[in-house]
Amino acid sequence: MSRSEKLTQFVIVVCISAILTAIGNIMDGKHVFSDSLLGVAILAGIATIGAVISSLPYANKFPMVFWVSLVGVLISLPGMPGQPWVIEKTSHITFLATTTPVLAYAGLSLGKDLGAFRRLSWRIIPVALAVTAGTFVCATALAQIVLHLEGLI
Repeated sequence: MSRSEKLTQFVIVVCISAILTAIGNIMDGKHVFSDSLLGVAILAGIATIGAVISSLPYANKFPMVFWVSLVGVLISLPGMPGQPWVIEKTSHITFLATTTPVLAYAGLSLGKDLGAFRRLSWRIIPVALAVTAGTFVCATALAQIVLHLEGLI
């Protein structure tokens, strides 16, 4: 599959995810669909820019999530042109609304490799529990340290 075909598929998946995220975002009754759609369009644009950068020959040594995160951080840095507008529009998007399409896509991709998942059998359960517990403990410790340094606790 060529680079342009992969990028086209990525953009299609991002657009579908953006629409699902906007719909999920209005379910709480606190957000308007037009605000949600604009916010997820900005996030989809950031993801697409990161995907384009990651497909470049000199940039493919790093994973796509690195480039998407870097673009997001750069766009939201204080002093960047349009930064207040981007922050204001994306602040209408709740975190839970963004996780729904991601988890659905992860489930579909897991279903594609069901044979490999069966070969792992019960051994995946302790690994998953250890990873989840380690992630939780480390995130909690980091939050505790940062909140303490900020004087909030």
